[in-house]
Amino acid sequence: MSAPQAPALPVEESAAVTRRITRLSLTVAVVLSLAKLAAWVASGSVALLASLADSGLDMLAAAATYFAVRYAAEPPDREHRFGHGKAEAFASLIQAGLVFASAALVGREAIDRLIHPQPVTNHALGLWVMAASTALTLLLVAAQSRVLKSTQSVAVASDRMHYVVDIASNLVAFAGIGVSLLIAGPWPDAVAGLLVAAWLVWGAVSVFRAASLELMDHELDRAARSQIIKLMRADPRVRGVHQLRTRAAGPYVHIQMHADLEPTLSLIEAHKVMVAAENRVLEAFPAADVLIHPDPRGFAEAHGGAAFLESHETEPTAAAH
Repeated sequence: MSAPQAPALPVEESAAVTRRITRLSLTVAVVLSLAKLAAWVASGSVALLASLADSGLDMLAAAATYFAVRYAAEPPDREHRFGHGKAEAFASLIQAGLVFASAALVGREAIDRLIHPQPVTNHALGLWVMAASTALTLLLVAAQSRVLKSTQSVAVASDRMHYVVDIASNLVAFAGIGVSLLIAGPWPDAVAGLLVAAWLVWGAVSVFRAASLELMDHELDRAARSQIIKLMRADPRVRGVHQLRTRAAGPYVHIQMHADLEPTLSLIEAHKVMVAAENRVLEAFPAADVLIHPDPRGFAEAHGGAAFLESHETEPTAAAH
């Protein structure tokens, strides 16, 4: 799983976009679950049951995401001075747990059907439902992909992963039902259910890893950090950047660093340099909370507390003390 990326939109605009896409996601999950439930009751297909279980848990996950992105966009308060952004990562963990549970239930049912075969009925209905479900899910995934280009929401990314898994499970279920119809036997349907269960496990692991990166305050990707340093060094009065620390938290990005300035600058001049540097960074990262500590170049001893690495750990393009 790659490092987190910074949102390209201000917090308010990012929150509005994520609210709309999560509302759409929840609506799609409800529609798909009801359609697959009706088709499974009529057909008894294990592959369809697997897809139904996935959609049902997706509905719960979509509901968790729906509320999480709204809470994550709430402004900082007295108890949460860094905001509530990590609510999105917690929602992703809930999604991962639900998908694991879905995989276990589907796998158990598929194995039972292999041991105790049962005929699949109403093949046509199952095939039509799976085809329509796949088409609707593809449209939702396309919309979520567009949103992720600007928001980088880990909750929406996890939700999108669920629906990508849905598409794969729908195709597998479609194939299982179709082969069962062709050979007039139930075992391909059960095998398709097992394949869906395995795919669900893979999807859950991917969601878990994405959420864990944000919860563990993983650095932004190298491209974002390099861009921050480049923006800082755009002013020749900023002679170096070190102890750069970044992290993502839902719609927010937190950026902290030390900047080397000429020791002859007055406090007022140094302040103006820092404000201009902050504005350059904020223009590129509008959802960022930027904190810059100025150091007099060549006259500052190593400092920063236990949270900092002893060495200057930023990219090679950054100047050292």
